[in-house]
Amino acid sequence: MSQGSPTEGWLHEKESAWLYRRVAVAEPDVRKRQLFEQLATAAEEQARLWESAAARDPAAQSVPRAFYPSLRDRIVARLVGWLGPRAMRSVLAAMKLRGLSVYSGAVVAGHTMPTTVSDIGARHRRSLGGNLRATVFGINDGLLANAGLVMGVSGASGASAIVLITGAAGLLAGALSMAAGEYVSVRSQREMYEHQIALEKAEIAEYPHEEAEELALIYAARGMPLDQARDVCRKLIARPRDALDVLAREELGISADTLGSPVGAAVASFLSFAVGAAVPLLPFVLGWTGGPAVIAAAVLTAATLFVVGLAISLFTGRHAVRGGLRMVLIGTAAAALTYALGRSLGLALH
Repeated sequence: MSQGSPTEGWLHEKESAWLYRRVAVAEPDVRKRQLFEQLATAAEEQARLWESAAARDPAAQSVPRAFYPSLRDRIVARLVGWLGPRAMRSVLAAMKLRGLSVYSGAVVAGHTMPTTVSDIGARHRRSLGGNLRATVFGINDGLLANAGLVMGVSGASGASAIVLITGAAGLLAGALSMAAGEYVSVRSQREMYEHQIALEKAEIAEYPHEEAEELALIYAARGMPLDQARDVCRKLIARPRDALDVLAREELGISADTLGSPVGAAVASFLSFAVGAAVPLLPFVLGWTGGPAVIAAAVLTAATLFVVGLAISLFTGRHAVRGGLRMVLIGTAAAALTYALGRSLGLALH
């Protein structure tokens, strides 16, 4: 059961049951769908136990008459329907849903073990959850950085042309810097992983039987009968490509599908930062000047910060509206401070 009061436990289990059913509806695989349906049933049973506990405790707050999903729940359910449960597993994990290891490449004790070569050698698609998270935080970085720059320059100089030029320079410099850093990071990581995979490939070619035995021992330690594990691994080692994929994942913790593209990471980082940084510049691009342009930029920035806060709450598991308001408060405070500093600097220089 969840920790906390009976009412909190009831709410968590009802929320989990509601989300499990949405995941089950969106899951095309029959076995995985059945798993999440069973987890929903188990969560409902847990909710009934919490309800009974609340009824027995005179000091406990009574549970609500019915469960109503929160805004965050509805957003997550909609995204699960659009992107699929696999892509959203990092978000679902933040909401404390169980059973998500069925979407990982690793074989975990207590879960279904592979029984055929095709089960072990199956390719695993990359999770969009990590890309979605990186995009959200990239937009947030660009928005906060350029909003502060635009407000600071606006305070120091009322000339809209100067604000526009400075903001555009900040957008390009920030986006290029983020892209370059992401490219170097992903490229270095990929080169390290490729070197390790190359060593593993050489070992498979030189010592196939020993590698098969090592993998069989790993599966045996996780619950598969040793004879069955050896039989599966002997068949697997006869298919070098599948064997390399599995051994890299099991022995090194590396999946070829998750190495990532340096160029793709750089482009995504550039675009997400640029999108966020462009928001406070829009009024100036549209030809607005003076106070109205500054106010419009502040309103657009605040509205976008609220949306970003909602999106971030999907990964942190926090209350959606509260997360949005917190981002607005942080961004507004930063923009107000930079505007005041810019205003002071402008007065001092004049």
